[in-house]
Amino acid sequence: MANCLTLKKSNCKNCYKCIRHCPVKAIRFSGNQAHIIGNECILCGQCFVVCPQNAKEIIDETEKVKVFLQAKDPVIVSLAPSFVANYDGVGIGAMREALKKLGFFDVEETAIGATIVKTEYERMLREEDRDIIITSCCHSINLLVQKYFPAQLEYLADVLSPMQAHCLDIKKRYPNAKTVFIGPCVAKKDEAEHYEGIVDAVLTFEELTQWLKKENIELDKTIDACEESRARFFPTTGGILKTMEPNIAGYTYLSLDGVENCVAALKEIQNGKIHKCFIEMSACIGSCVGGPIMEKYHRSPLKDYISVANFAGEKDFKVEQLNAVEIKKQFTYIEHRLSMPSEEDIAGVLRQMGKIKPSDELNCGSCGYNSCREKAIAICQGKAEISMCLPYLKDKAESFSDTIVKSSPDGMIVLNENLEVQQINQAALNFMNLRYETDILGEPVVRILDPKIFLQVQSTGRAVRGKKIYLAEYKRYVKLTVVYNKDSHVLVSILRDITDKETEREKKEKIRNQTIEVADKVVEKQMRIVQEIASLLGETAAETKIALTKLKESITDE
Repeated sequence: MANCLTLKKSNCKNCYKCIRHCPVKAIRFSGNQAHIIGNECILCGQCFVVCPQNAKEIIDETEKVKVFLQAKDPVIVSLAPSFVANYDGVGIGAMREALKKLGFFDVEETAIGATIVKTEYERMLREEDRDIIITSCCHSINLLVQKYFPAQLEYLADVLSPMQAHCLDIKKRYPNAKTVFIGPCVAKKDEAEHYEGIVDAVLTFEELTQWLKKENIELDKTIDACEESRARFFPTTGGILKTMEPNIAGYTYLSLDGVENCVAALKEIQNGKIHKCFIEMSACIGSCVGGPIMEKYHRSPLKDYISVANFAGEKDFKVEQLNAVEIKKQFTYIEHRLSMPSEEDIAGVLRQMGKIKPSDELNCGSCGYNSCREKAIAICQGKAEISMCLPYLKDKAESFSDTIVKSSPDGMIVLNENLEVQQINQAALNFMNLRYETDILGEPVVRILDPKIFLQVQSTGRAVRGKKIYLAEYKRYVKLTVVYNKDSHVLVSILRDITDKETEREKKEKIRNQTIEVADKVVEKQMRIVQEIASLLGETAAETKIALTKLKESITDE
């Protein structure tokens, strides 16, 4: 049923905005993607309106209508009365002229069908003994009752919607005609598809606007008012009541807009608190002028109402009323509910989410559900994932990061841009000879460290990595890393204690120096000995030479 709406998976960013705004929670999440649950969706279009990534798309029937126009049968438009609010300063004559340029045979106002419907409502109030009557003009409200309040189906007026009544009227006058409704509603596409043979296609105002733009057709800014147009009030809150004869059969008349308000009223009816009441219900705030297409592309509630009010007349359109059989519409219960999980299953999911006791259930609403219990039920039914719980993810992330920080042998200190300590782990506390975090949290870092390096990193934006410094006051050597995160507006510092390593290095250096000194002394002594030996050898050699010379001379003399 929700095939009127599709999802562009690549655009879905897992923001959960659609489920937060879905009044009936007809969206499930799987694989980090949103999926519309067809048999639960009431096609209010809120997911389409609020999606920040435009991941929800309405099925475009423009090509289908173009095929109709290529055939020989006349194609006639039923134009929703909210058009005057969507197209500023443009009347029905100008719309007819523009649409005929696209190839349509004729254009009529859906307000004609609204006149037929309101006349049938008046007959029901006068002639039928009904306790409560809920208008059935809004297909989203019809789906809401059919799916979620089946016991109240008897109160839903078994009457065609203005779109259907008008298109049926057109086909009576033009038996071979194709009918195309153009309006601000997503649900009308489903209504046309479900009740076959009445409305052949549905376009949104946005689809029409794109088509006109593509064909370079400009709309003339002319308003053609007429007195016989009171039903043009239908797309506004209370608009149905405005068109009807007042005080029929002593009923209380009530107008409600917005799914939440309508749900509240249906619950009151369910509880037997409401009687003898005629209730006009619209799913959209402001009724049809606040429809999803209007809300997304043309949101101007006050101006839109004034546009409709100025265009509406004082009298009813002259119509040929459909007979009681033709205008009847049957509504049946649409089964959709998944089986309710057991209390044990719900409690198990709550425990997985970290909800052990009622006080843990924050009901923050970030996941889109009204309570942690509702969320747990949705998880059991396969509609939601545990990871959709923001407090759960936050606690999990904090627990994980805290475990890393606390168990790290390196000291970690986080400062804000005022160089005040925001976070410090146990290793850093040990470095600074501090007992508790509270001794330094919120205090200037100058109390424990020289701020010069932090100021340097903050001013230049360049990180310092692995710089060896000696903390004289703590008698420790550390390798200091300081990184400035501009996005988070914090400076993160990591102090790796290298005191033992540095002490060992100094010890080895001392031993090396001592060894070199001893070696130098040994070499020096050896050189002295060598020199002394050389000296003695020199003297002996001289004496030997003299003795030998004298011996030689004496031998020669003889």
